[in-house]
Amino acid sequence: MTDPNEVKVEALLSIINSSAREAMSEYKNTGHGVPGVDTGTLHPLDFATDTLALRKAIRLLEGACEQLNAVLAPPQHTAYNFVNNYSWACIDVATQSCIADVLDKHPEGLSVDALADAVNLDRTKIARVLRFLALRGCFKEVKRDVFANTRLSLVLKSTNDVVFCIRDQRDSPKYAAVLYETMIDQEFARSNEVEKAPRAFALRKEGKNNDFWEMDVSFSYHTGLSCLTILYRMKHAKYYPWDNVSSVVDVGSGTGTISIPLAKMFPHLRVTNQDLPETMKLSRNTWEKKAPEVLLDGRVEFVPLNFLEESPVAGKDVYYLRSIIHDWPDDEASVILHNIRKVMGPNSRVLIHDCVLLRKFEEPGVGVNGSTTKAPEPTLLNFGSNTPHQHDMTMWLLFNGKERTLNEFKNIGQVPSIPGYVNNV
Repeated sequence: MTDPNEVKVEALLSIINSSAREAMSEYKNTGHGVPGVDTGTLHPLDFATDTLALRKAIRLLEGACEQLNAVLAPPQHTAYNFVNNYSWACIDVATQSCIADVLDKHPEGLSVDALADAVNLDRTKIARVLRFLALRGCFKEVKRDVFANTRLSLVLKSTNDVVFCIRDQRDSPKYAAVLYETMIDQEFARSNEVEKAPRAFALRKEGKNNDFWEMDVSFSYHTGLSCLTILYRMKHAKYYPWDNVSSVVDVGSGTGTISIPLAKMFPHLRVTNQDLPETMKLSRNTWEKKAPEVLLDGRVEFVPLNFLEESPVAGKDVYYLRSIIHDWPDDEASVILHNIRKVMGPNSRVLIHDCVLLRKFEEPGVGVNGSTTKAPEPTLLNFGSNTPHQHDMTMWLLFNGKERTLNEFKNIGQVPSIPGYVNNV
């Protein structure tokens, strides 16, 4: 009789093989082949917007590989690896010192002595950082003490949007370090208030007792909220049937990370950007630089909004919230949706663009039209990927926010309009 656990391992191997081949096929379909780990150039697919098939394949590949390691490695080995991971610290060194920018001028490689002089760091320490990252395909040692960029390290150049996200996350470890303390602290433990998030606890320990939003001057609120948007841009938003609508309100728009490419991709759309007054000033400047033609056509407007206290512009076709609802606890999230409901027309729609968490034991009726896309057996929930749950932890650490299941979205979408009667948003 075949061991059932062995069958599961074989199934994981099959998933790894098939998903890797699907990813390879997507790369080859571009006519540029499959990228190499030490390739010194970016691949055309790296910043393409239509990569859904590739992303699905990578989701399965990552999840199955991680699950296979957890099955076959000794548990103490896996547990130790959970905490013994300093990739984030080495990446921080690389981005703060702009190493990729320096190496970009020397595609054949640069000696560690010259590199250390260029970034004003100790040669021995910088070599240790680069060798650590090179083990993961980020930078490469082309010969002894000579380093060059790889496809992965090129995204760490200071001109790349990814760097803004990485730098924005550099303080997250200190917020995570106090997570348990917040869970046993009398003031913080039972609170879901934004002002009682682990970030606030950590900064208070540093003696920063100002208003929550002023505690850490290095923290950019709007950069933080748009971090995931920068990474994923239009990769998912483009699949909404925008051809069938004429107007959209980007609620909590920031400077236009989503609405600018949306306006360019669908020139019939009339876009309303709404965010706090100071952000609207920055937004207009950004549009003048990146989408002046949309301004000249009069297809975009900038209207200040505090979505916790006010309603957005009335009667638009779509009210779009990209990476907004997950930033807030349930009470605030419901207020935001309630304020939108007040101004919706009979054919208006609310488009919430966030991660969706899956749970092993979910309530009946979960899913769109009664169904969800299921991962193949024996991969774990969310296709074995921990990315949505990593986002969930980030929201918890920063704002006491969270990613939600579909049922949780339904719950916050039920806002009372008449006492004793509940309508859906």
